[in-house]
Amino acid sequence: MKIGIILYSNEPETVWNAFRFATFSIKQGHAVKVFLTGRGVEAESLDTEQFKVVEMMQAYVEAGGQIFTCGTCLKLRSKDGTALCPLSNMKTMLDIITESDKVLTF
Repeated sequence: MKIGIILYSNEPETVWNAFRFATFSIKQGHAVKVFLTGRGVEAESLDTEQFKVVEMMQAYVEAGGQIFTCGTCLKLRSKDGTALCPLSNMKTMLDIITESDKVLTF
């Protein structure tokens, strides 16, 4: 199955769980793509003692997952894309939604 995840949250536990689910899904044989939008583009700055968000994001990418990041949302926060969270756009988000069998939002 192709799973699309739209991640809008900047709450560490929510983001950590979204990537934990995404990684688990890949390990079960599914294809997963994550699009960060709104507050979700802050994901790389959300590490806490309890929720190692960046570590979970890296595990997801190492498992074969892809992350796309809204360029407009990054600009609103005076941020740039990174190697882990490359700059993307609404067309990519639409492509993820239309090609996915299931779309989840966090």
